[in-house]
Amino acid sequence: MKILVCGAKGFIGRHLCAALAAAGHEVVRGVRGATAPDEVTIDYACDLRSDAWLPRLKGIDAVVNAVGILGESGDARFEAIHRDAPAVLFQACAQAGVARVLQISALGGMEGRASTPYMRTKREADALLMASPLDWTILRPSLVVGVDGESSRLFRTLASLPLIGLPGAGDQLLQPVHIDDLCQAAVHILASDRYARRIVDVVGPRPMTYRAMLAAYRKAMKLRVPVWLPIPLGVVRLAARWAAKLPQRVLTPDTLRMLNEGNVGDPEPLREILGRPPLEPARWFAAIPAELLRWQAIAGWMLPLFRVTLAVVWIVTGLLSLGLYPVADSLVMLDRIGLHGTAAQVALYGAALLDCVFGIATLAIPRRALWRLQIALILGYTAIITLFLPQFWLHPFGPVLKNLPILALLVVLDASETR
Repeated sequence: MKILVCGAKGFIGRHLCAALAAAGHEVVRGVRGATAPDEVTIDYACDLRSDAWLPRLKGIDAVVNAVGILGESGDARFEAIHRDAPAVLFQACAQAGVARVLQISALGGMEGRASTPYMRTKREADALLMASPLDWTILRPSLVVGVDGESSRLFRTLASLPLIGLPGAGDQLLQPVHIDDLCQAAVHILASDRYARRIVDVVGPRPMTYRAMLAAYRKAMKLRVPVWLPIPLGVVRLAARWAAKLPQRVLTPDTLRMLNEGNVGDPEPLREILGRPPLEPARWFAAIPAELLRWQAIAGWMLPLFRVTLAVVWIVTGLLSLGLYPVADSLVMLDRIGLHGTAAQVALYGAALLDCVFGIATLAIPRRALWRLQIALILGYTAIITLFLPQFWLHPFGPVLKNLPILALLVVLDASETR
C-alpha cells in the first residue's frame, strides 16, 4: 500500500515510517518542511481546509495520523493540531476515497477522562473519526518507550541521578509500551480488515508505579539503588506552575495532572494483535550497551550542572570585583602588575563586567565560541598572575590552582557542544 504518515519526523511517526517501509509499503512522509522526494509538506496549524488535503491524498491507500504536541507554542494550538486539522483530513479522506485511517491517539483521551486540553482535543478528534464513514482504527498508547524518544531520554536522565525526587510517593500508575510494539501493531492493523472500527489500548504487559519505571530505567543502565526523595504534591504543583513559564513542556500543571491520574489499560488486545506479549521492561533496551545508556543519561544533567556552576563562578567573581571585595585591595594587586590610576580602574571594572557577561551568556547562549573565549580569558589571567604574582600559586587556598578544574570543565563543555 501507499501510506501517508502525518507527523513523520516525530518520535512515533519516524519509527512508524521505518516499520511500514520494512513491511514493504510505500511510505509518503508528511512533514512541516519537505526536502526529500518521499516527503510532502503539511502544517496542521494552517491546513484547515479539505481542498488543501485532496492533492496530497491522490494515490494514497491509507493514512496514519501521528501528529501531536505535548504543549502549545506559537501557532501550534491543541485545538488546531489535535482536532481541527485531523477533522479536515478525515473529511478529505472520505472525499478522496481513502477509506483506511489509523489514528494515534492517547490513553485516557476518551470517554470522559479528558481533564486537560491535550486529552480533550485528542478525545474530540477520536469522536469525529468514529462518526465518519471511514474504516478507522484508533490506537491509544500509554507512555511510549524508545531510546530516541524525548520522554524516554528525560526519564533516563532522571533515573540516573544519585538522588531522585518523586512526586508524592511516586506511586502513580503507568503502563509504558515499547515503540517497537506500537509500530508492529500498526503494521498488523493496516494489513488486515479485522481491526477496522476498533479502539485499541496500546500498553505494556502490566501496570507499574512511576518509581518502579524509574527503577527499570536505572536497572537498564546498571546503576546502583539511588536515594529516593518523596516530594509533597503541593510542592510539585507549585514547581509545575513556575516551570510552565519556562521554555519547556515536560513539567507543567497539565502533565502533572495526567501523571497523577494514571495511565493504564488492558494489554490483551495488543497481545492479540502482536501474537505475543508486549515487551517486558527488562527488554526495553536489551540491544543497547548499558554503558552507552548510562553516560547519555548522566550527560543530560551533568552538562547543565556544569553550566550553572560556571555561571555562578563568573557572576560571583564579577560582583566581588565590582565592590563586594575591597576595591583598594584589588587596586593594590593591579599595581603589582603595572596598572595604576585610571588604567587600573578601567581594568578592574572592565574585567568585572566581562565576568558578569560571561556568566549570563553561559546560561543564556551556550556556544562553542563562548567556551573557547572563557578558556582564553582564564589562560590569560593565569599567565599574568604567573608572571607578576607567582606567590598565588603557593597560596594555601589555591586561588590559581582552581583554574585547572574550571579549564577541564570548559574542555568537556566544548567537546560536548554541537553549536
